[in-house]
Amino acid sequence: MKVALDTDVLAYAEGVNDAEKRDIILDLMSRLSPEATVIPVQALGELFNVLVRKAGRPRAEVRDVLQGWRDSYRIVPTAPEVMLVAADLATDHLFSIWDAVIFAAASHAGCRLLISEDLQDGFTWGGVTVVNPFASPHHVLLDAALDGTGE
Repeated sequence: MKVALDTDVLAYAEGVNDAEKRDIILDLMSRLSPEATVIPVQALGELFNVLVRKAGRPRAEVRDVLQGWRDSYRIVPTAPEVMLVAADLATDHLFSIWDAVIFAAASHAGCRLLISEDLQDGFTWGGVTVVNPFASPHHVLLDAALDGTGE
């Protein structure tokens, strides 16, 4: 099962905000198949801003962080068709355009899950379901991805 990671997940993994949530995310990510996990390029752009503006990290260091994510996971580009679908999603469901781009990219990549604390847990669109990694109990699809039964 393919899984996409939202910006907030990457930020927690980088240690922004909350050490307890960082530990939960790092454990979760260690249990996901790297081959089945993707990162929308939009999430990397947003992560750059979070790490520079909020965490105060130097730009050169953050560039290296983005390279590390790119080396570890497949990056899904924002193709023109993704942007047009995102505009529909933003219009029809009142998402911000940038959240819609991440969602549309996840759908375009064939993901079943978008792991995000920021979007509505359980919302399904385009074959993709949003799951909050901190919800208890986990969504059944997230458990399937974590234990490998969803592949």
